[in-house]
Amino acid sequence: MQPPDHATDLTLPDRIADASPARRTALVEDLVRWTYARLLGEATAWCDRLAPAEAGDRIAYLVPPGRIHVAVQFGVWARGAVAVPLAVSHPLPELEHVLDDAGPRVVVIDPTLPQAPRLTASARARGAAVVTIPIPPPTVHHPRTDPLPTRPRPTDPALLVYTSGTTGRPKGVLTTHGNLTARITVLTAAWGWTASDRILHTLPLHHIHGLVNALACALWSGAACEFGTGAPAATWDRLASGEITLFMAVPTVYGRLIRAWQEAPEPVRRRWSEGVAGLRLMVSGSAALPARIFGQWREITGHTLLERYGTTEIGMAFSNPLAGERRPGHVGPPLPGVEARIVDDRGHPVPPGGGGEIEVRGPQVFGAYWNRPGDTAAAFRDGWFRTGDEGCVADGGYLRILGRRSVDIVNTGGYRVSALEVEEVYRTHPAVRDVAVVGVPHREWGEQLHALWVPEDGRRRPPGVELRAWGKERLAPYKVPHRFRAAPTLPRSTMNKVLKAEVRRMFME
Repeated sequence: MQPPDHATDLTLPDRIADASPARRTALVEDLVRWTYARLLGEATAWCDRLAPAEAGDRIAYLVPPGRIHVAVQFGVWARGAVAVPLAVSHPLPELEHVLDDAGPRVVVIDPTLPQAPRLTASARARGAAVVTIPIPPPTVHHPRTDPLPTRPRPTDPALLVYTSGTTGRPKGVLTTHGNLTARITVLTAAWGWTASDRILHTLPLHHIHGLVNALACALWSGAACEFGTGAPAATWDRLASGEITLFMAVPTVYGRLIRAWQEAPEPVRRRWSEGVAGLRLMVSGSAALPARIFGQWREITGHTLLERYGTTEIGMAFSNPLAGERRPGHVGPPLPGVEARIVDDRGHPVPPGGGGEIEVRGPQVFGAYWNRPGDTAAAFRDGWFRTGDEGCVADGGYLRILGRRSVDIVNTGGYRVSALEVEEVYRTHPAVRDVAVVGVPHREWGEQLHALWVPEDGRRRPPGVELRAWGKERLAPYKVPHRFRAAPTLPRSTMNKVLKAEVRRMFME
C-alpha cells in the first residue's frame, strides 16, 4: 500500500464543512440522529457560547462521550482554540491538575456529573469562565451549513491530551491539526473507511483511541458514529443488529463480552454470533491482546481481531493488515508513511530480530509536551520519538511488543498508569510513610496495580479497603491499587533504589 497523500492544507473541520454530505447521519445517541449539517450548526452555536476565549486559548470540557461532547470539541476549534478534554471518570484532584497545568480560559461542564459543583468552583477560583451544558437541551436547532466561523490551519494546536509518564503527574501532549490529519488519513486508508461505515463507539473521548481512531476517522470519512453504553448485553445487541460495520475496544472489554456471551442462553448466543459475523472490521488496542481472548473471539464470532500499536504522542504507528495475515501477539508492520526503528540503549539500530526501544518519526508525531521543554527534549533522539516501549521485528516486518522499558509504567485495562504518580499521592496519606506501586500480571486487566506500603510509626494501619476508598477520592479509578500489603521497609538496592522487581515478585508469590 502506498502512503496516503497527507493534504497539509486540510484539517478535520475543513473536511466536515466542505466534503461531508449535509444530510448524511454523523452522530447517533439514544436514538437521536444528527446529520453533518446539524453537527456543524451545533458546533457554530457552541463557538458563540465559548466567549471570551480567543484563538490559541485552551478550553477544557468535562462532558460525557456523545453528541454534545463532539459539538463542544468542534465549537472549540471553530473559535480557533485548543481542545482540552477532561475524563468524566477522574476525581477532582486529577481534574484540578489539568486546570493548573493547561490554564484554560473557559471550562465547559455538564452540571449532572458528580464533580460538577466543586469543579465549577475550582475553575472560577483559577480565573476561568464556566459554561454549563443547557438542561434541557436548547429548542433552537442550527441546521445551517455555512462555513464555521474559524478554519484552523494545519500548524495550529488542536488537542491537549494528558497522559501519564515516568516523571509522575500527567503531561499535556500538544498535537496540531496537521498531526491529526496525518493520523486520520493513514488510518482511514489502512482500515478501508468509507461513508457507508457505521461504528459503535463505546470508548472514552479523552484518549486518542476514542478521539482519533474511532470518532475522527468516522467523521473524516462521512461515516456514522453511534455512541453506545458499553454494557455487554447492549453492545452485543447493537453489534448483531446488522447496522454496525466497525467496532474498536480494549482487550478488557473483549474479555467482558466473551463472558457475557458464555453466560447467555443458547438462542441468544447463536443470534449474537450470527449477527456479529456481518461486521467488516473489529480492532483491539491500547494494551496487549492475550492469545486466549484472540482465540475465543475468533471462535465465537469468526472475526480475527486486528491489533495495532500507538501512543498519545504518535497516534497509530503499526497495524496488522486489513487484508492479509493478522498475527496473534504482533501489532503488524509500520503503517504507510510512518518511519520506525528498533534501537539499543545508545540509539543504534539493532540487527533484524533483535530487541530494543521502539522509536518513531513522521508527520503524525506530536511537537511538544505542554510547558515542559525538558521532558520534550528528553523524549526525542535525533528527531525520533522515544516511545519507551521495547519491541522486536519478526519475519515480514511484524512488530512484537516486549513491554515497557520503565517498570514505573503499568498498562492496566488499556490505561497506562504512572506508578510514580500513584506513589506520590499515597505518600500524602497520614498513615503511609513510604510506598511502592507495581503492576502484577492479571488475566482480565493485563496488569493490576498492587502497593507495598510502610506504615507511619504510631499510626493506625488502615485496611486495604479503606486505602482504596481514600485513593478513589484523589485518583482515577483505574489508578487505585487493588491490593495493599504492609511491610516494615521497602526492598532497596545499595544505592537506595526501590527494587520494583522484588516488590512485584512478593505479590506474585
